[in-house]
Amino acid sequence: MADSKPLDRIKSRLSPEAYQRLAAIQNPELHAFVAKYVEICNPARIFVCTDSEEDKAFIREEAIRSGEERPLKMPGHTLHYEHYDDQGRDKEHTKFLLPPGVDLGPDIGAMDKEEGLAEIHGILKDIMKDHTMYILFFTLGPTNSEFSIPAVQITDSPYVAHSEHLLYRSGYEDWRRLGEKARFFRFVHSEGELDERKNSKNLHLRRMYIDNENSTVYSTNTQYGGNTIGLKKLAMRLAIFRAEKEGWLTEHMLLMGVHGPAGRVTYFTGAFPSMCGKTSTAMIPGETILGDDIAYLFKKNGRVRAVNVEKGMFGIIEGINSVDDVIVWKALHSPGEIIFSNVLLCEDGTVYWNGKDGPVPERGYNHSGEWWKGKKDAKGKEIPPSHKNARFTLDLSLLENVSPRLHDPEGVEPAGFIYGGRDSDTWMPVRQAFDWDHGIITMGAFLESETTAATLGKEGVREFNPMSNLDFLSVPIGRYVGMNLDFGKGLTHPPAIFGVNYFLRDLETGKWLNDKTDKAIWLKWMELRAHGDVGAIQTPVGYIPKYEDLRRLFKEVHGKEYTKEDYVKQFSLRVPQFLAKTRRVMEIYRTTVANTPPVLFQVAEAEIARLEKARAEHGDIIPPDKFPVVA
Repeated sequence: MADSKPLDRIKSRLSPEAYQRLAAIQNPELHAFVAKYVEICNPARIFVCTDSEEDKAFIREEAIRSGEERPLKMPGHTLHYEHYDDQGRDKEHTKFLLPPGVDLGPDIGAMDKEEGLAEIHGILKDIMKDHTMYILFFTLGPTNSEFSIPAVQITDSPYVAHSEHLLYRSGYEDWRRLGEKARFFRFVHSEGELDERKNSKNLHLRRMYIDNENSTVYSTNTQYGGNTIGLKKLAMRLAIFRAEKEGWLTEHMLLMGVHGPAGRVTYFTGAFPSMCGKTSTAMIPGETILGDDIAYLFKKNGRVRAVNVEKGMFGIIEGINSVDDVIVWKALHSPGEIIFSNVLLCEDGTVYWNGKDGPVPERGYNHSGEWWKGKKDAKGKEIPPSHKNARFTLDLSLLENVSPRLHDPEGVEPAGFIYGGRDSDTWMPVRQAFDWDHGIITMGAFLESETTAATLGKEGVREFNPMSNLDFLSVPIGRYVGMNLDFGKGLTHPPAIFGVNYFLRDLETGKWLNDKTDKAIWLKWMELRAHGDVGAIQTPVGYIPKYEDLRRLFKEVHGKEYTKEDYVKQFSLRVPQFLAKTRRVMEIYRTTVANTPPVLFQVAEAEIARLEKARAEHGDIIPPDKFPVVA
C-alpha cells in the first residue's frame, strides 16, 4: 500500500474525490511531491484530473471562465493571449540547477542548485493563493509502451492544462498501472499574478529552472507555451539527461511517413530549428505525420525505433495559407478543439494571422490590445496583425494525414534522419551523407541556422545549433555529439542521414532558389535513396540527386517541368562557403566545446581536404556534372 502520510498532511486541502484519485496511484514519491507543492504554493482549490472526458471538459470550461481563453465563432475554437513581452522562449532565464563540480559548458545556462531552489521556492511561496491548482497525469510517448515516460504536471493555468490535454496522452490509468514502478518526470508551473488582460504580470520573476537529478522542472510568471507547457521543450532537458545514461536519444525531430512506390511507407525523422520548415515538412500533402517536434529514439534488435512524445501540435501559424499548407489550413477552418494564440481577433469572431489568405482586416484586437492598420508601438514600429510567433494548438487527430501508427507502442523504424536549417549561401537543397559518422558530424553537429522570432532577441543572426537541439541540451555539447555517434554503433540497419536547405539564395541576385513546395520532391528523392532505388552524384560533401531523377519527380509529384538551369544553380558546390562554414564550426568545437570526440575533427578535416582538391581541379563554384555518378 502507498504511504499515506504525505497525503494525510494535505487531506484537509483536498476534496474527498481528489484525495481518492491521488491515493489510487500507489506511489509514495508522487504523494510526497504533490504534498510539498500544495504546502508551498498554497492554492485556493485543487483539482486532480483523470483520463475522463468529463475532467478534460471541466478544464476547457475553466480556461474560458477564467478569461485565459475566449470562444471563437467556429465550434471548439478558442483564443488565448500572452503579455506582449512573454511570447517566446526566454533563454536568459532558463537555467539548469547544478550541484557543485558539475559544468555543462558555456553554451548552456546554469546556476548553483541550492541557490536556484531557494529562489524558485521563494517565488512559488503562496503564489497560488487565489488560484486553482490543477494536477494532471500524462505519458510522454504512447501509453502501455516500454519507450514512454510518465509525467505529472502541477499548474494553476487552465490554458496550460488545456494545451497539454491537446498535446499529450492522458496517463492517469497508466500511472495507476505502474504504481511504484513509475520513474516519472515532475513539473511545477505557476502563471503568477495576472493583470486585467489575464496575462502574467510579474515578468521580472519569470523563471524556468531544470533540476536533472530530481527530474523536476519549475516555471513561474509566464504563460507562453514554450516556457510553461512543461512536457514540451522543458521535458526534453530531463529526457536527454536520462537518455545519456541509458543509451537512447531525445531529439528535436519530426516523425513522418513518406509514401513511395507500390504503397510503400518509409519513416523519417527530421531536426530543424524553429521556423525552418519542420512543421511544413511533416504536413506535406500525400504523406503522413506522426509528430512535428520531439522524438524518442531507441535501439532494439539492431534497429532504431522512434516514437512521438506528443499527440498534438503547437505550431507557428504565421504564413499558413490554403496553397502551401492545405492540410493544416483545412483543420484550422473546421470545427474541432483548437487554441489560437496571439493572432488578430476580427470583429466577426474569426481570426487573422500574418500571411493568411485574403485582405488584412482594418481593425481588430490582438496582443497589443485594440488594433488598427498602421498602429505603432512605443518605439514607432508598426504592429502587425498577429505576433510573428503566434501559434495554434491542436490534437493530431484533426489532421487528415495523421498516421495510423501514431499511438503504436512499438513505435516505427526510421529509414532516414534529416537535418536542416536556414542557410542562404552554402548547403544544397538536399544531399546524403556517406555514412553515419559523416552525417552526424557534417549535417547534425555542424548545423547552423539564422535566428527567428521563436526566441526572444535579435533575428537573422546565424547561430551554431548542433542537431537543432542546443537550446534544450542538459549534457555538455561534446558528450551530446558523442551520444549521437555512439547510437549508430551496433545498428544492423542504420538510417541514412540527409541534409536539407529550403532557404538557398542565388549568389548574384539574392533570390530564393527553392519554391516552398519543392521540399516534397526532396523527400521523395530521400525515400528512394533510403531503399537504394536511385543512384546519385558523389561530391566532396555527400551524395546529391541526378538531374533526370529530380526532373521525373517534379513531373510526377507537381506536374511541372524542372529545368537543367535550376538544377545547376541549386546543386552546384559552393566551395568557399563550405570551407568557411566547416572551419568556422570546427573552431567552435576546438575553442569552446570540451570533450569533443576526436572523430569529429577527423571527419571535418577529411571533408576540407576533399573540398580543397575539388577547388584546385574545378574552381570555386562546381556544377554537378563535374562529379562522378555512383550506383
